[in-house]
Amino acid sequence: MDIATIIGVGLVYGFILMGIGGTNLQYFMDPASALIVIGGTTGAVLINYPLNDVKGAVAVAKNCFLHKGDTPKDMIKVLVGFAGKARKDGILVLQSSLAEVGNDFLQKGLQLAIDGMEPAVITKILETEMDYIKERHQLGAEIFIVFGTFAPAFGMIGTLIGLVMMLQSMDDPSTIGPAMAIALITTFYGALLANTLFMPLAGKLKKRSTEELLIKELVMEGIMSIAAGDNPRVVESKLHAFLSPGLRESEFE
Repeated sequence: MDIATIIGVGLVYGFILMGIGGTNLQYFMDPASALIVIGGTTGAVLINYPLNDVKGAVAVAKNCFLHKGDTPKDMIKVLVGFAGKARKDGILVLQSSLAEVGNDFLQKGLQLAIDGMEPAVITKILETEMDYIKERHQLGAEIFIVFGTFAPAFGMIGTLIGLVMMLQSMDDPSTIGPAMAIALITTFYGALLANTLFMPLAGKLKKRSTEELLIKELVMEGIMSIAAGDNPRVVESKLHAFLSPGLRESEFE
């Protein structure tokens, strides 16, 4: 679980609710405004992207809240362990350990090395997979950015709708209040969704993508080093280059 995301959501909506006040919350509830902003934004995004892309982006948003990815330090320990086994008994000995590997990218790379593929071929295959992963991640973040762009726009559309309704019924004072509510609350909803949900989610997805690609680069470097028969100390030294000095912990000290 991503504690920062949970705390962030709690702080944002908690302080907004505190600012509004419990007794005043009813004044910010308007179904018509919600329909204009949420429905209009969703429809515009679906016009902009295929349905499967939007569904994929919404599904991947859970990574902002439930994140169980590998850490660079843990992955280095795994790779150094494999390097020690391969150095001692040959790379074929790693075949029996593949079933225990929880990282699909690492498993695939090790299998290629065990199968005796040329280093250039292994690198090409893994780099191609990384490129497609990067594209998928970029698309997910991009879709949430578009959500965040359209939400305030539909808030303004709702404001215009409310103003038109108000101006057309100036002779009936009882209709001015509801029309002004639509005019103002739609803008509020659009700004709220864009700045407390869609844009922050896009930023977190970009961060997750950067972290995952770093892990994959580290894994690819480790696999190539194992395939070359490097000493575990050498493998560790190469992989420590991916970490800041304060995070480097040697297994051989």
